[in-house]
Amino acid sequence: MADVWGNLKNQVRHVLYPAYEARVLRRMPSENLPKHIGVMLDGNRRWAKAVGRDTAHGHRAGAANIEPLLGWCDEVGIEVVTLWLLSTDNLNRPAEELNPLLEIIEEAVDSLAFQRRWRLHPVGALDLLPASTAARLKAAEESTRDVEGMLVNIAVGYGGRREIADAVRSLLHEHAAKGTSLEELAGIIDVEHIADHLYTKGQPDPDLVIRTSGEQRLGGFLLWQSAKSEFYFCEAYWPDFRRVDFLRAVRAYAQRERRFGS
Repeated sequence: MADVWGNLKNQVRHVLYPAYEARVLRRMPSENLPKHIGVMLDGNRRWAKAVGRDTAHGHRAGAANIEPLLGWCDEVGIEVVTLWLLSTDNLNRPAEELNPLLEIIEEAVDSLAFQRRWRLHPVGALDLLPASTAARLKAAEESTRDVEGMLVNIAVGYGGRREIADAVRSLLHEHAAKGTSLEELAGIIDVEHIADHLYTKGQPDPDLVIRTSGEQRLGGFLLWQSAKSEFYFCEAYWPDFRRVDFLRAVRAYAQRERRFGS
């Protein structure tokens, strides 16, 4: 009986959701949409546990949902998307989980690059990754450099604190090469100097950050760039995140009055 009821609910959703999504999209205020969206793709492991499968299956299901998300972003005219696929903390996971996850990420990035629909840009501490993974990410960036589509930041081996430390380190190296003394640098340094050395330098900061799985924290994602971002937390685990969930997030952003601390 439970299976029959579940199938009936799925059939109803199949009929009603497309109409509802079309209505939400039609009523979306086009003048107030985010230019840059950051997405924390969270909940793959818990989703796998909930459906009785292993962790790798959860990560593969999550990877399969990346391309649809980018298509939804294209649909509403998003210019930049940042996808957090692997944190620096995740690199401490056991090898029997980490190695398959890295392979899944490599395959997903290769697939996105092969389509040449989006311009890919890896962000993160690539020096912490296996050389083969870093090489695949760099190759994906190079092969899509001339693509005119949406810019997609692939955050792998990414941590917000590490990014800020790397930015300051890069800034110090730059000025050391110029012969700037520490006293001189201390007198002129400001937030823009550091921003110019972030992984996302030259890009607009994220207007909207979406986190799936019900967690309501940043966990180190775009710590510097998200200072004025709006946040949307979705209960769905990432593999279950649907177009309607995305549209609701964008609609919620469009309906907010952004105050920027004023």
